[in-house]
Amino acid sequence: MSEPKRPVLAASIAVFRDGKVLLARRGKAPALGLYSLPGGRIEPGERMQDAVLRELFEEVGLRASLVGFVDHVEHIEHAEDGTLRAHAVICAFAGHWEAGEPRLSDEATDLLWVDPLFPGELPMTRGLPEILRKASIIIGNRTSEAA
Repeated sequence: MSEPKRPVLAASIAVFRDGKVLLARRGKAPALGLYSLPGGRIEPGERMQDAVLRELFEEVGLRASLVGFVDHVEHIEHAEDGTLRAHAVICAFAGHWEAGEPRLSDEATDLLWVDPLFPGELPMTRGLPEILRKASIIIGNRTSEAA
């Protein structure tokens, strides 16, 4: 595997439904087996907002409406010998569930609706608890007001 020539631009979404947020266990590298937000690569010529909604439907079969931008996350992964294995910049959004029931795929091997402020002791991608906290505030989630 050769080193990436440039970072990958991706988008993810914290989808809220009945006060809970959807987490997906990654079925592919990078971050294989870790829980994260549904999302994926932004294609050339595609707006971030369009990409995240497309990826949400392709990956887990849900439709959502966007509420706002949460933050960006940088995922940089090195091999043991120090070579760059992966570099992605992920633009995280928050949104409300509109339609569909979550379905598993080769990209999402488990799906859980969790409390965004207390997601449990799941193995998660770096920075996910902070993204969930910020997304909860943007959504105006009732649980964020109690914290």
